[in-house]
Amino acid sequence: QVPYQPASPRQVENTLALLRGRAGKTVDLGSGDGRLVVEAYKQGLRPALGYELNPWLLCLANYRTWRAGYHGKVSFVKKDLWKVDLSDCNNVIVFLAPSVKPPLAAKLLAELPDGARVVAGRFPFPSWTPSSTLGQGLEQVWAYDMKEVRRAVQSNAQGSAV
Repeated sequence: QVPYQPASPRQVENTLALLRGRAGKTVDLGSGDGRLVVEAYKQGLRPALGYELNPWLLCLANYRTWRAGYHGKVSFVKKDLWKVDLSDCNNVIVFLAPSVKPPLAAKLLAELPDGARVVAGRFPFPSWTPSSTLGQGLEQVWAYDMKEVRRAVQSNAQGSAV
């Protein structure tokens, strides 16, 4: 249960800047009103998909998609992010509360391919080192490349086992 707080225009801009030049399936976990998914599609990230449990936000996201002219091209699914299979995702957007980050980190490590990139807004993953960041304060976003994250996690595990 994460309270809804829409991404600001600067947060959207920073998030998409860290995904620029990438390809493949892009998902937003807890997609809210859909603004990040619509913008991702607009910038060529396809397919673009949002997962959201709140039915009102799903309606708003679908309306936003229709208004942008992307009805039928962008999808929003009412599904618990813990039950979503992320193994075919190249880009994952996460604007979720800090309390969700540790268990989500384990899910992402277990499911995402090495070539995937995770972009977190508002709060970083506490145990991961970002590949890059953009913005300051509330507008800051963090990008994590899964291959680097796995290498660091394995290195830390070997270091602590010695």
